[in-house]
Amino acid sequence: MQAMSTEAFMLILFSALMHALWNLLVKRSRDKTVFIWWMFVSSGTLLNLLILARQEPWPVPTPTVLLLVLGGSICFVLYHLFNGRAYQTGDLSLAYPLSQTSMLYIPLWGMLLFGERLTLIGSAGILLVLLGTYSIQMRHWSLSELTRPLRNLDNPSVRAALMAGFIYSIGSILDKQGVMRYPPLYFTQLLVIAMFLLMTLNLARSSYRGRIRAEWRQSRWLILLAGPVMLSSFVAFRYGLQMAPVSYAVPVRQASLLIAVTIGVLFLGDSCGRVRFLASSLILGGVCLIKFG
Repeated sequence: MQAMSTEAFMLILFSALMHALWNLLVKRSRDKTVFIWWMFVSSGTLLNLLILARQEPWPVPTPTVLLLVLGGSICFVLYHLFNGRAYQTGDLSLAYPLSQTSMLYIPLWGMLLFGERLTLIGSAGILLVLLGTYSIQMRHWSLSELTRPLRNLDNPSVRAALMAGFIYSIGSILDKQGVMRYPPLYFTQLLVIAMFLLMTLNLARSSYRGRIRAEWRQSRWLILLAGPVMLSSFVAFRYGLQMAPVSYAVPVRQASLLIAVTIGVLFLGDSCGRVRFLASSLILGGVCLIKFG
């Protein structure tokens, strides 16, 4: 399998930074499910204005592309819902890394569906990322702590984050198929529209009555900031995904773990800072091996 180009690597790395930042904004919000809906209102409006400003003919999607949009939107909406649940009680520096465990499944999907093959260095990088993701759940370095990640499965926040990671891996495969068949910017537009509609159906339930307006009053500045941040993450990643093998693209995006842990420990007062920084360094080392592999 070909190496990842520098352009694709930089796009995905930038996407990782933006991804960590908008997850921080979700963590800081009050009503997380409603806040995520508002983020899509903000980012979707900006995306539509961007596409209108380009003054290019809108490419007609094929039925296959529409099916990929539908499947991807369902996966990513579920990912956001589980992520919101994880952030209700979990630290950003723990819940975020666990929700990004899609790298456990992405190489397998890439090999089974796309015939991708990993080089030895690339495989070592992915294993290093996995080791960092596992150890980030430990409170300190000791033999007794080695089983903590397994014991944490009883924690609702941990379960929600792990489910988010699995669902995201499926969505990434549909994403990869979509951007190979349709221009990434327009595929992102269709995906955002479909996700917005699905989220709107969810918020139409009586239990959300009055909460949309309340969240706007509470978090309007966070919402306005989150729009361009989320849009940058979406667009940069899909252009990078178009140019890179999926088995490498998604793990490289996990550099966002290091960013999220830094934010959580330094700015949100999350615990276990030393262990989480060391585990994040393992992840960063794995990302570098993936790049050079």
